[in-house]
Amino acid sequence: MRAEVRERVPRPVRLGPKSVAALVLVSAVGVVAFGWPLLAGADSGLAHAQDAPWLFAALLPLLVAVVVATISESGMDAKAVAMLGVLAAVGAALRPLGAGTAGLEPMFFLMVLSGRVLGPGFGFVLGSVTMFASALLTGGVGPWMPFQMLSMGWFTMGAGLLPGPDRLRGRAELAMLAVYGAVAAFAYGTVMNLYGWTIVPGLASGISFVAGDPLHENLVRFLVYCATTSLGWDLGRAVLTVVLTLALGPTLLRALRRATRRAAFDARAVFGEPEGTAPGSS
Repeated sequence: MRAEVRERVPRPVRLGPKSVAALVLVSAVGVVAFGWPLLAGADSGLAHAQDAPWLFAALLPLLVAVVVATISESGMDAKAVAMLGVLAAVGAALRPLGAGTAGLEPMFFLMVLSGRVLGPGFGFVLGSVTMFASALLTGGVGPWMPFQMLSMGWFTMGAGLLPGPDRLRGRAELAMLAVYGAVAAFAYGTVMNLYGWTIVPGLASGISFVAGDPLHENLVRFLVYCATTSLGWDLGRAVLTVVLTLALGPTLLRALRRATRRAAFDARAVFGEPEGTAPGSS
């Protein structure tokens, strides 16, 4: 006689109240950091001139808070934290392969698939840490770095918030992830444009940011700025993300889900009745 062992289907890391509160707080800080120049007065000085170090100083403890809250509420162990480090290292290594070439950045598809499997809280931390590691690897440390960390955190978190994490599989899931990757690739570029647009001087009057102007007028200029300066780059990022997601998604999703079981992401062994033993017999 032998015991039958059944494993649960691995599920994304669930968000508890502490994790939700930490994510809401860090996202609120990010929204303020990106958007305050739109509401600033004309005499406020160059937008984003001095806020990046303060944002980075606030972002690091908030990321730690998300990790601590997620670990305490989900029962993750050291294997899960190690998995975060491995995925961040892989993502950081992928980014230089295409960065600077028509927006082709292969790390984005990895963030989509990782966020889907690992959930929104773990995904947000993974996206932010990956961008931080990438900046150190490529020498891209600058005032834009904390804004990139936030944007990539939101990008990866969004994949973890997609519906059907426990039951949707196969082609339907892959198609959903590809569509999300395309839309989110444009969203990432748009959000980062909001940072760069407010600090780039000498643009044409029709697309320049004008501190103190009404919000709706600046937003119209911003949309024109995005369409004329970065649409091609965002398109390249979106197309590559879709292609890699469809081509490598099935294999990578299986590998990530297998790894989550071994990292104790809410996966427990369930022992069935021994063979040849009737229920209720002793």
